[in-house]
Amino acid sequence: MSKRTKIAVAVAVGIVAIGALVVTAGPAVYRDFLAPPPAETPLLTADDSTLSMGNGAPLEAAALDGTWTLSAGSVAGYRVDEVLNGTDVTVTGRTSEVEGTLTISELTLTEAEFTVDVGSISTDSPQRDSYFRDTALRTAEHPTATFRLTEPVVAPTPPRVGETVEQQLVGELSIAGVTQPVTFTAQVRTDGTTAEIAGQIPITFSDFGVQAPSLGFVSVENDGFVEFELVARRG
Repeated sequence: MSKRTKIAVAVAVGIVAIGALVVTAGPAVYRDFLAPPPAETPLLTADDSTLSMGNGAPLEAAALDGTWTLSAGSVAGYRVDEVLNGTDVTVTGRTSEVEGTLTISELTLTEAEFTVDVGSISTDSPQRDSYFRDTALRTAEHPTATFRLTEPVVAPTPPRVGETVEQQLVGELSIAGVTQPVTFTAQVRTDGTTAEIAGQIPITFSDFGVQAPSLGFVSVENDGFVEFELVARRG
């Protein structure tokens, strides 16, 4: 075999090997190197606060009374796992189109309602977004998703300025025109003027009549999370 023939055979073998690698490892390469990393799980950490921390003194209960309105900096969306040719890929969608209010009286959260413009939720894929918007969530008929508190939440003592407190919330979540009861834990901290709230609501999409897509090479898990990082100001 001539040297030129050997080189040609080696090149051909190399091309075949690379092709096989792409077929078998492509989803993992996409997950690890091409797809943007998913958004971080919503948590209130010490280094991400915009609050005026002061000296961490206890807040007066009366200073928290009133209506708090969501403001700039609030985001919401979803987290779900896709299976791409057997490889798990975590996908997060986000939007800043969030509105809502909370009412506090004597250390009790008496009312809370948040509304999300689901048609504005976006991921790294316009095709995925189009499917969720037009087919899965049917935003032409149901343009918003809503959470409404159904049981009051009582804080046993006034929080300290900037202190992160966990509270269990019970309410109703409405997605795609279907309402289901939900219970979840949220983190809250405040300086008396601004409050930050973060958490996840575990959901099963089929409970809301949402069909998770399955296209053979890619499928979406039926369970996921509604996620939120909210900023509210007392007015």
